[in-house]
Amino acid sequence: MRLKSFHAPSMQEAMRLVREVLGDDAIIVATREEEGVGVRVTAAIEEDEGMLATHSPVAAANPLRFLEPEGPEPVDVVADTLLRHGVPAELNQRLVDSLEDFDTRDPLMAMAAALDAVFSFQPLPDGRAPRPFMLVGPPGGGKTLTVAKLCARCALQKRPVGVISTDTIRAGGIEQLQAFTRVLKLRLITVEDPTALSDAVEVSRGMEQVLVDSAGRNPYNAQDMKDLREFVAATDIEPVLVMPAGLDPVEAVEIAKAFRAIGAKRLLATRMDMARRYGSLLAAAHEAGLAFADVSATTKVADGLTALTPTILAKMMMPELQAEQRRAKQTGTHA
Repeated sequence: MRLKSFHAPSMQEAMRLVREVLGDDAIIVATREEEGVGVRVTAAIEEDEGMLATHSPVAAANPLRFLEPEGPEPVDVVADTLLRHGVPAELNQRLVDSLEDFDTRDPLMAMAAALDAVFSFQPLPDGRAPRPFMLVGPPGGGKTLTVAKLCARCALQKRPVGVISTDTIRAGGIEQLQAFTRVLKLRLITVEDPTALSDAVEVSRGMEQVLVDSAGRNPYNAQDMKDLREFVAATDIEPVLVMPAGLDPVEAVEIAKAFRAIGAKRLLATRMDMARRYGSLLAAAHEAGLAFADVSATTKVADGLTALTPTILAKMMMPELQAEQRRAKQTGTHA
């Protein structure tokens, strides 16, 4: 028997997809509906009926049947999790479809495999970086704190790091970063224009990493984005989008595309501990063509950042399964 899940904005649309792909002989195994997100229908069909079921005169005469499942399939657990996280319907379907030929009974492995199939993962390097990193993003996303965490990571490994700030307008922006760099015994260079940024980067050559904090920019303000683009173009630098979790998925996509347009290719997610739904991050990375870099799940500088991988992201999206597996391992150990 072949199982396949379909995600659509409405039950009517989901049933239409079932009939088109599997035919009227398909057995409806499970349905799930969540207001404002969409529905998911899992259907099954005997292997020998194949994709030609829609053209069978016998199939055309039979209505869709419903069957009580014996237990949740890993693909169904993945689909339910994506639905719970508010992942848009089209992306949800693509992730689920990527598991069509993946054989596992572990939902966490299935989720990791789906994420690996659809997304790119490029954590920021621990050691020497070929180019300076400039953290960009909307106001309040956590750029300054992220710079501090990256500085702390280098300092703990005794790697020389250069720190530059272009955030000279926001009240308290420089002071906040100065407090961090003072504790870490690092020199902070402040610049007010693109030419000065180019000079500061040149002065910092020889450092294993050069980190640039930038002022928060309104992605819907043309002048804001023009100013940021001039800073990015002033020197050979990689802008990295810093975006908090918990945004509206549509809003997150528009923000990500705006910063992708000025050269960002990686997404560093913050405030993971302050959100329980990560659909906005998945939607933003997918629609803007951004690779996942690192994530921050704490305000503590010393705890730093976590390099994101498909498995780590899957565990963050399925904490209840991770907890169950941990308990099962402990029970087995003490048995």
